Amino acid sequence: MINHSTLAHAHPNIAFIKYWGNRNHELRLPSNGSISMNLASLETRTELKIIPEWSSDTLWLNNERQSGASLERVQKFLDIVRSKSHHNLFSEVRSENNFPHSAGIASSASGFAALTVAAVKEYGLNLSEKDQSRLARRGSGSACRSIPSGFVEWHAGTADEDSFSVSIAPSSHWELWDLIAIVDPGIKEYDSTTGHLLAETSQLQHARVMDSIRRLEICRKAILSKDFESLADIIELDSHMLHAVMMTSRPSLFYWSPISILVMKEVAAWRKKGIPAAYTLDAGPNVHVICTADSRAQLLPFIQEIPGVQKVIPSPVGEGAEVIH
Repeated sequence: MINHSTLAHAHPNIAFIKYWGNRNHELRLPSNGSISMNLASLETRTELKIIPEWSSDTLWLNNERQSGASLERVQKFLDIVRSKSHHNLFSEVRSENNFPHSAGIASSASGFAALTVAAVKEYGLNLSEKDQSRLARRGSGSACRSIPSGFVEWHAGTADEDSFSVSIAPSSHWELWDLIAIVDPGIKEYDSTTGHLLAETSQLQHARVMDSIRRLEICRKAILSKDFESLADIIELDSHMLHAVMMTSRPSLFYWSPISILVMKEVAAWRKKGIPAAYTLDAGPNVHVICTADSRAQLLPFIQEIPGVQKVIPSPVGEGAEVIH
């Protein structure tokens, strides 16, 4: 365990039914369940090495040594791993993304999912996929959805033991694509953890949460039956509800940019013309355009030509987190 390192990788996910707000912030127990799709083209690779003589953990992200809040968050997570393994040993963590981080593309989800499977292996834990999902949730709520493969549902649960994610359909089930319109690759002003803390300050949050079971059922059925029109309607509604809560929080969180709105309007217009396309936004300005495999080639140049779109990252459905070696 001590003389080698473990390399793991994981993919971020795009939430169709969003996670926003917690019933318990320490355990990251969500206010509502959520459904997502893993993104195969985007990846976090994380190498973890236990160094017995060290008295603290170190973190490198994209070859830059981290300190402050990001390091403390990883240290806190590894403390949980250490308590489960009964090994009070510290580690060097090196993590790299092939996509912009802290820009609303779920880099914390893939980051903590990859860290979870690497740490479980390196610290000698024997955990099921369910328990790895539970563990990943402690680092980042949405990370628990990056542990299983394909289309994933996070059961909100009532406590730590029953709040975890499961695959509801494999990646091969439906060949959907996410064409991510990058309108701003920069680090957002308010991170998602801050947003979750503010969710309950919005009077709209209660209505969003109370309606979540209905939206989850519609989304789940749409995925299983490959009903794109139903999927498009529900994911756009859910995205609007999420951002309505953000905008009416105190302080208000405005993640949309004028270009974000322009992309959304264009996508809605394309669908009216019969092109299978839908949009959704996480906590950031970048727009995820969900489409079928048949419409992908047609949509790519359309999105790239929208003024203000810097680039488009296309991704099919991805697998779950796993150890590489």
